[in-house]
Amino acid sequence: MDLESSPSNTDEQSTNNNTSNNINEESSSSNLSPSNIIGTHPNEIITSINPDNGYPVRQENGQRKTGPPPDWPTTRQPPGRGCEVFVGKLPRDCFESELFPLFERCGPIYEMRLMMDFSGCNRGYAFVTYTNRDDAKRCVKELNNYEMRSNHLIGVCQSVDNCRLFVGGIPKTKKREEILEEMCKVTEGVVDVIVYPSANDKTKNRGFAFVEYESHRSAAMARRKLLPGNIQLWGQQIAVDWAEPENQVDEDIMANVRVLYVRNLMM
Repeated sequence: MDLESSPSNTDEQSTNNNTSNNINEESSSSNLSPSNIIGTHPNEIITSINPDNGYPVRQENGQRKTGPPPDWPTTRQPPGRGCEVFVGKLPRDCFESELFPLFERCGPIYEMRLMMDFSGCNRGYAFVTYTNRDDAKRCVKELNNYEMRSNHLIGVCQSVDNCRLFVGGIPKTKKREEILEEMCKVTEGVVDVIVYPSANDKTKNRGFAFVEYESHRSAAMARRKLLPGNIQLWGQQIAVDWAEPENQVDEDIMANVRVLYVRNLMM
């Protein structure tokens, strides 16, 4: 999840939505040197690579990214859905040198994204992407409500990678193909458009559509571009917001499902 806030836990979400004695010892011996990543202005592009572990650290769009690991093959795809966790309620003065060794306990980290403000402090939340889903699940289980510092508990939950936008204010005479064509013209990464027919006239739509993008980043960039005042479609203003993300059901639960419920059948 990259640039904009979605209904659950993406980059601009508040931290309110959804043993520690060893931390300082591990931080001091961490592969990430604090001198490389603390005190950097949030808009500065970081090009130096820490020689201890080779993880690149870079700054972009109000977030500081650490990763991917140097031994990750360039031909290999990044981890898929279910590998990222959202970390909230962070102390504003904690940085990668403290976070990385803590979250690395649960498994190899592909990337850590720490949200930063212009003062150089973090914004209270971060995203950690593991190389596989099992490590992400373990992180939620072991580090949610973990006492990171004395009397300071952090929150960890599965990150929801929302790729769908709600677009309202669409002329009701427009067909799905026309809406898809227009959205592909003004935004990038469109995968699909979902349009529902009007209950009173099946030849018309309901005045809104859901637009699916190839990634959360593509959806976030499209949302920013389509915000009111930035652009018009078919000569009129539109309303744009994140669609409610689909619930992700645990694969272990789905493996035991034996009943399929079907509704709204025509009698």
